[in-house]
Amino acid sequence: MPSNFGPIDRVALAQARIDLAACLRWAVRLKFDEGICNHFSAMVPGRDDLFLVNPYGLMFREITASSLLLCDFEGTVLEGDGKPEATAFFIHARLHKNMPRARAALHTHMPNATALAMIEGEPLSWAGQTALKFYGRTIVDEVYNGLALDEREGDRIAAAMGNADIVFLKNHGVMTVGPTIAEAWDDLYYLERAAEVQIKALSTGRPLRPVNPDVARRTAEQIRVGDPESARLHLESMKRVLMREEPDFAT
Repeated sequence: MPSNFGPIDRVALAQARIDLAACLRWAVRLKFDEGICNHFSAMVPGRDDLFLVNPYGLMFREITASSLLLCDFEGTVLEGDGKPEATAFFIHARLHKNMPRARAALHTHMPNATALAMIEGEPLSWAGQTALKFYGRTIVDEVYNGLALDEREGDRIAAAMGNADIVFLKNHGVMTVGPTIAEAWDDLYYLERAAEVQIKALSTGRPLRPVNPDVARRTAEQIRVGDPESARLHLESMKRVLMREEPDFAT
């Protein structure tokens, strides 16, 4: 894929800022956030060398569209006040640079999915319809090296993802990537819901009943057909609610 270093489409960039800020604000409502940690990023539309990311020191509930940082892969902040958190930069910059298909990348320590990343074996059991959205799309990064504080760890995580859209980072958290902010968000939302109901089912002490693999595969294909439009509508609905209740997110 040739590099695209053309001019910035300011209208598209403004929309990307609003979309990413909406996801950060909505994550608070769902308790996906953790202090001033965790990070969401998105490539600048029409560019493959610049990305948006939330700044270090702000809780998700404080984020506005204009507070998001515009950065390059060397860590230079081209627009915005502050700097990205160190692990945010080394994970997201290297991920976007090494995986051009990852136009958006959302990383959290959200409780239920992270709990599944802390136990032995495959995180999802494919026993519920919501989980089947991710059938054949996940990977487990079994290596935990502590904080991602250098390019090597960012490169390692990107390589571990391969062709997957969702990675369970063992002993750490989860990340979703997608061709759009809406699709990465939709995956993040439903990943936590799938993890939540699986944990609830396991808490009964009774064995899970996995879906037949052939049915699981077919259902996953059915879900994927409608995913882009469903994800777009999901994000649009969030933004409508936020415009009524937290309109400052878009400023």
